[in-house]
Amino acid sequence: MDYCIKLAEKYTTSMPLKKDLMIDRDLSWLSFNRRILQEAGDSTVPLYERIKFLAIYSSNLDEFFRVRVAAIRSLAGLGKKRIQKELEFDPKLLLKDILSEVNDQLDLLGRTFRNDILTDLKEQGIRLYHRDHVLKSHKREVTAYFKSHVLAGIQPVFFEDSPHLFLENNNLYLILELQNPEIPDKLEYAQLRIPEGLPRFRQLSRLRGKDYIIFIDDIIRENLSFVFPDHLVLNCYSIKLNRDQDVALEKKISEHIVDRVKKQLEKRKVGVPTRFLYDQQMPDHMLTLLSDKLGLKAKELVAGGRYHNMNDLMKLPNPKAPLLETPGLQPVALRVLDQHQSLFDAMDEQDRMLHFPYQSYDYILRLFSEAAIDPKVISIRATLYRIAANSVVGQALISAAKNGKKVEVFVELKARFDEANNIRWAKKMEEAGVKVTYSLKDLKVHAKVALIQRVTERKTKSYAFFGTGNFNESTAGIYADHGLLTAHKGMCKELNQVFEYLQHGQSISKNLKHLLVARFNMQKRFLRMIDREIEHVKNGKEGQIIIKLNNLEEETMIVKLYEASQAGVKIDLIIRGICRLKPQTPGLSENIRAIRIVDGYLEHARIFKFANNGDPELYLSSADWMGRNLHRRIEVGFPIYDDVALEELNEMLNLQLADNTKARLLDENLQHIPMDTKRKKVRSQNDFHQYLKQKEAARKGW
Repeated sequence: MDYCIKLAEKYTTSMPLKKDLMIDRDLSWLSFNRRILQEAGDSTVPLYERIKFLAIYSSNLDEFFRVRVAAIRSLAGLGKKRIQKELEFDPKLLLKDILSEVNDQLDLLGRTFRNDILTDLKEQGIRLYHRDHVLKSHKREVTAYFKSHVLAGIQPVFFEDSPHLFLENNNLYLILELQNPEIPDKLEYAQLRIPEGLPRFRQLSRLRGKDYIIFIDDIIRENLSFVFPDHLVLNCYSIKLNRDQDVALEKKISEHIVDRVKKQLEKRKVGVPTRFLYDQQMPDHMLTLLSDKLGLKAKELVAGGRYHNMNDLMKLPNPKAPLLETPGLQPVALRVLDQHQSLFDAMDEQDRMLHFPYQSYDYILRLFSEAAIDPKVISIRATLYRIAANSVVGQALISAAKNGKKVEVFVELKARFDEANNIRWAKKMEEAGVKVTYSLKDLKVHAKVALIQRVTERKTKSYAFFGTGNFNESTAGIYADHGLLTAHKGMCKELNQVFEYLQHGQSISKNLKHLLVARFNMQKRFLRMIDREIEHVKNGKEGQIIIKLNNLEEETMIVKLYEASQAGVKIDLIIRGICRLKPQTPGLSENIRAIRIVDGYLEHARIFKFANNGDPELYLSSADWMGRNLHRRIEVGFPIYDDVALEELNEMLNLQLADNTKARLLDENLQHIPMDTKRKKVRSQNDFHQYLKQKEAARKGW
């Protein structure tokens, strides 16, 4: 029961919830995932990009059930009186609304896959076996692959031999109904685990000018007689179980954090069920048998199709590549950086803004690599939230330590689903002499910052990197983020305070002039800047705010935006995911316009622009406006002072607000309304890339 109370504290906020003011967080997120699903059905999008969006949708939904639905179900178990006393919503009613919306989306997913994707693949001469009999010409090939690659890993288990079945989280299984010819009146049941280590799809030989692809599921179905030679296979259906994977690490860290994280990761494997996905054609008697064997409740049963884990579609072979795909945008080279022998020299001249993936992330890798070998560099500090599996940044930090430099790294071990990889890198760095500080009690450190000190003949000078995204070159190619390279004395000095707090427990000044640090001054400064826009309007001047976020959930900030709207401040929101604010609602938010952009890159940056009566201020940040970001994390927001950087960011914001191709206007119910297509066509991601490309080409002397 204490666990449920912790969940209640985690998933609600202290401010009274008014249903007429706020949209539910989870239903809002589901509207975002529906928008992704819509891209999969858009015939103007290249076919394999649409398939990719189906995969993203499926992956998102799996995590939603493993984390959010698991938490809400725990809350629903509190009991009616306790729910009324301690929560501001009815979790049982919320679950009902969630499942209704999910079922509707899954129906759309099935229709999109069957009617659009499979049909369009056939039109392109690509046949994905789907409830089809394998052609005779392919049977020998399928059987050979099964015997040599699949058979050893399928792990058949008869129910009779295992009184308590256990399904691993998110793995795929086939459930079979069998009959022994020698005992025809007795039915037997078994499960097969579909091997994880093999590709989900197998490309087969071309026939009559057409390409063929088959699910590994169907390779197994075609060869069940090799697994059960003494039985007849009467029925075979696919199943998958999602388990609760929301581990609680923020509270009561009494043991070493690494050991605690490892124990919690083990618990994920046996988490309580949150969704049992089964083939809807499975007969009732088999579903009942499985429910009893697995201890499932009716609310955990979700009917699906023949195939699960549709996120594997991300790796569907494309025999016609690069056709049917969107050509990747080539990163724009920054020759002003390339021409410098050292990035530190370039930063000495002025601040340098980078836009990923429109510009190469290699400049950040270069920064750490240069710092590792530069004899003038004496220390490097960095925060790591999600590091790449084969990280150049991590290796550079190790090299720096081996080269005798003082290297201090804060590694967040509570980055969900990246805990094991972060532990691995933390141990490698410690072994190389890096001083590693681990997660703080009650807090996550989500800031993406680094601080480098160099000693010249005259003085010691600091250089900083501030980012909106992780130090992760793997995701930098698909996440749209920004990073600032600066030697600004005030910003570096305040960043040093942040590191002293993280690594040595020293306090952070409440009078920071430049940086916005969550839990210290971030929310207060944001509220103050909104109030300033309100005052400008009250004094007969114009007030305008542009905010770009992944998620807008924190109620204090939403109420303040409503107040600003009612005062006459013009507010534009670019919100990728959760948006609890109701835009353009009469009497509440007429002056608030909200859009959502879903395109080839994941919009991940957080940007805040306040017009300030002609003297605008613009900040970037790692923080969304969520309760967890503003109150339970260490985040860093940073101002943009450089004129070139301001020009580029303003251009990007203007393009995104004008986007009438991939942007959708959100109404008060978060329905997606197409933008005005009569205007000149604007596709902000492509157009911003073109803007940077043209700007680079126009540089004098090149």
